[in-house]
Amino acid sequence: MSELRWHPLLREWVSVAAVRQNRPQMPKDWCPFCPGSGKVPDQYETLLYPNDFAAFSPENAPFEDQPAIFGTTGGRGACDVVLYHSDHKLSPAAMPAAHWAKVVELWRTRTEELFANPDIAYVFVFENAGEAIGVTMPHPHGQIYSLPLLPPLLERELESARLHLERDSECLYCRLLAEELHAGTRIVLESELFVVFVPFHAKYPGEIHIYPRRHASSLSDLTPTEREELGGVIKTVRMKYDNLWGFPMPLMMMVRQRPSRGQHPYFHFYVEFRPIQRSRDKIKYIAGVESGTGLFLNDTVAEEKAAELRSAPPHAI
Repeated sequence: MSELRWHPLLREWVSVAAVRQNRPQMPKDWCPFCPGSGKVPDQYETLLYPNDFAAFSPENAPFEDQPAIFGTTGGRGACDVVLYHSDHKLSPAAMPAAHWAKVVELWRTRTEELFANPDIAYVFVFENAGEAIGVTMPHPHGQIYSLPLLPPLLERELESARLHLERDSECLYCRLLAEELHAGTRIVLESELFVVFVPFHAKYPGEIHIYPRRHASSLSDLTPTEREELGGVIKTVRMKYDNLWGFPMPLMMMVRQRPSRGQHPYFHFYVEFRPIQRSRDKIKYIAGVESGTGLFLNDTVAEEKAAELRSAPPHAI
């Protein structure tokens, strides 16, 4: 069981889940996600696996947004592991585009199931890749956290998007995409339906955003053709990252979509990558300034990183 505790100084909730202390650390001789482990089917292409050490669970008490100085509430939700492939050694970059499309489809179907759950306020799809990130299981996988509340950063982003729509009668994300296309210097690649770029405001070295050209708010809003193409674009981005310096890039991949409740016409679906490798032999650590103030120090220039990633193989999807 876990709970949420109120942080009165920042006016936000903190998840407390002591069960996560018992997670296995990078097993070398046995993997629960491999066929034959007894934990997963003997054959699978992609698989949704309930997290054994969940911070949010259907068995937890329901969430009640009634903060107090020492306020607590339940962390009812869900934590899923998305197993990309049964092959332990097949890296995300090496997965075929068609297989990435199957992963995207799994994201969509699970998102729709969770959107129908009244306990869920936000569905967050993400992946931590690389031991430097803190990954505890080496088998290629991502995760889906189903939260009973809107996380603080999403609340800020939603408010910015809402205010821009009210003031300028346009989608903030569509405007950013149009400006990036006009500038051209931060574009990494373009496909028929998506644009990949290092944003002007990047916090991380070589940070990449994937925007659909068409305004859509969630995985469910993407057409089958868009979801299939998104799989190919994600593969291309992963290959560029891994080919940049010749080794798998430690990174975080995050799928940004609208909340499951309410109307949010101003939100624009996108996929975000946050690599932490700032050069071939240096890691970008989030240390005192960033952690203590929230002010990020980026050691790289977006335009230069975009040029490096444009030239990294493969050049096109």
